[in-house]
Amino acid sequence: MALWLCSARFLVFLFIVSALPIAYIISQERAKTDHHVFHYHSSGFFRECAKWDDQGRRFLVSFLEGGVGEILVPQNYTPDVVLQEVTVVKDSDLTGNASNGIALDRPRNRLLVAVADVLGNRYSGLAAYDLSTWKRLFLTKLSGPGDEKSMADDVAVDADGNAYVTDVKGSKIWKVGVDGELLSTLTNPLFTPKEWYKSLLGLNGIVYHPDGYLIVIHTLSGNLFKIDLAIGDEVKLIEVAGGPLAFGDGLELISPTKLVVAAGNPSGRLVESTDGWETASVVAKFKGPMHRLATAATVKDGKVYLNHMFGMGYPRKTHALVEFVL
Repeated sequence: MALWLCSARFLVFLFIVSALPIAYIISQERAKTDHHVFHYHSSGFFRECAKWDDQGRRFLVSFLEGGVGEILVPQNYTPDVVLQEVTVVKDSDLTGNASNGIALDRPRNRLLVAVADVLGNRYSGLAAYDLSTWKRLFLTKLSGPGDEKSMADDVAVDADGNAYVTDVKGSKIWKVGVDGELLSTLTNPLFTPKEWYKSLLGLNGIVYHPDGYLIVIHTLSGNLFKIDLAIGDEVKLIEVAGGPLAFGDGLELISPTKLVVAAGNPSGRLVESTDGWETASVVAKFKGPMHRLATAATVKDGKVYLNHMFGMGYPRKTHALVEFVL
């Protein structure tokens, strides 16, 4: 009898404990907001990155299960409309690998996609697809089973079409030429924090600045780095007032002096520099739906939107692109 009572109490306890986060999520989903949200239906629960393609009037999103989708925004769109995701890339050569960060390269009419074996860290690559036909233009192997463990996480492209891919596992940056050739690998002692556990998740979001350098974030340390491509890939730590930017993920440069950092809590930070990114300051923070986890940022019509990893609902999953009110 006592055993039955203990079991019954334990089951009640489990029910209450499991109900609390569910109730929190429901309350968050029903909460009214004073900012705009693009909702869209999807076939998957996990969407790692989203970028706005103004020419195509669509958001492009990457799938953690592998692939790319587009979400068309019609001219007569109204905020109460739930948009639809359509799969445009499902590459059989990359089955079992995640599609992580993406970068639009409009001058060359292509989308760059960082791909990786997320669970085993035994493969990393960079794929390029034509934005009109979705034909694959190249697939560059960055690391394989015989190399150290790695995970291609994000990608940026410079004015000449060179791509820079971050390795969140090994904290290095691969440089890939305009035609897909692997040109070099950048490492630096600054990329390795003193605390061993902060190396578990390393270099993550990356952007190219029009003045000829890269800005990249280290996930667990929150450090922001400036990499000057014109000075032998010189690496400097950017001193950030109001930092560090711990758990920083995707980056979006919204002007030469302003950078958005997508993160967990808060969902987004606005960072500003007045000295060419030698130093910077956190000037604004935004708290969005934390249970959905902000992972990337993009700009549409002058407004910043945060991509969130987790979709809600079944069988149709609903994802959210949430406006970062500056």
